[in-house]
Amino acid sequence: MHIVIMGCGRVGSSLARSLEKRGHSVVVIDTDADSFRRLGPEFKGSTVRGVGFDRTVLEKAEIRNADGFAAVSSGDNSNVLAARVVREEFGIDNVVARIYDQGRAEVYERLGIPTVATVRWAADQVLRSLMPEGSEPAWRDPSGQARLIRVNTHAGWVGMRISAIQAQIHTPLPFLQRFGTGMVPDGSTLLQDGDVVYAAVEVERVPEVERLLAAPPARR
Repeated sequence: MHIVIMGCGRVGSSLARSLEKRGHSVVVIDTDADSFRRLGPEFKGSTVRGVGFDRTVLEKAEIRNADGFAAVSSGDNSNVLAARVVREEFGIDNVVARIYDQGRAEVYERLGIPTVATVRWAADQVLRSLMPEGSEPAWRDPSGQARLIRVNTHAGWVGMRISAIQAQIHTPLPFLQRFGTGMVPDGSTLLQDGDVVYAAVEVERVPEVERLLAAPPARR
């Protein structure tokens, strides 16, 4: 995956190193060239100096080839503006913005921009927002055999009943996050655009479930 990160503070630099260790291509954007020192000498990715909502800067970061974008600078407005530019003008759906103000975060969630507020921020949460596949589970049982994972869902699943989705993937979906609020779906709940989906799955089936939900549903 090719990931573009805006902001090279402690959060951005840590995220960049973590993604690179997982084998992903990373480009980091920041207005301060000195901030790139935080990446360390072992960082093999690219850096671009500039603001992350500038289209020319984003082009230099190869945003058109990006699989995900994380705006984790110190400014709420800059992060949200960059996330919206990337999503609306470059067509990148996989975006996440770090927001300091929890109230603002909920508003932006309603606009379809996944956010991570500082009060509940952790590196694995941002990783799950960008690339749920292979990241740390939201919960695992003590034996390590079962886990609750956040999964990406293809747009083709939108509008289907949760019960129908579960029947196709042979896995329960016990929890959704909608507009920043958690909910337990019932059989009549329809998957909506922007819903964050969690699946309860045995560890050996994790790759299969991720693959099924990342593709369009099977036609019957």
